[in-house]
Amino acid sequence: MGVNPQITNLVIILGMMQVSKRVPFDDPQVLLGVRAFYIISNLIIAAIYLFMQQKINSKKDLTTLKYVEPAPMGSAEEPKLITTTVHSYDLQQLRGLWRSQLMGVGMMCVMHLYFKYTNPLLIQSIIPLKGAFEGNLVKIHLFGQPAIGDLKRPWKAAGGFMGMAGGGDPKADKKSIEQAERAGSGGVKEE
Repeated sequence: MGVNPQITNLVIILGMMQVSKRVPFDDPQVLLGVRAFYIISNLIIAAIYLFMQQKINSKKDLTTLKYVEPAPMGSAEEPKLITTTVHSYDLQQLRGLWRSQLMGVGMMCVMHLYFKYTNPLLIQSIIPLKGAFEGNLVKIHLFGQPAIGDLKRPWKAAGGFMGMAGGGDPKADKKSIEQAERAGSGGVKEE
């Protein structure tokens, strides 16, 4: 059993904050190097995601996947039954990864170009790359691990701050699916 990724992220952040205090960002050559490191890191992530998209589309696993998506926290809505395929589920997860990565790049651009912060460039060159290699899609499609155990779809929602996820994890057990079918809260087919 490995160390929790959130703990390693915290250690990396604290370590890189100490390192970034000693980096002479005043020097244009150093700043250019750190910017290049950040850009290369994001290009590697983009290449991984494009390769995964190609792998997902080449496999085109049309196995039916049924799960109950929990209602958003604090909402009066009922949990929703989702019927989809492994192929479309993986593409949906990949779209979420792209969106998350682009949001991070956008925020970093604002912080660096508008507010002139340079220290986060170092941290944001390492943490997203580490996160990309720890993702379930990468483990299955890039590293070839079987989709069993923790990698069995649907995946648990990534814990937010201090492990608090939005409305809970999707449920794929037979009892939850039958309960959602009887409640009439589903049959939503996603293509």
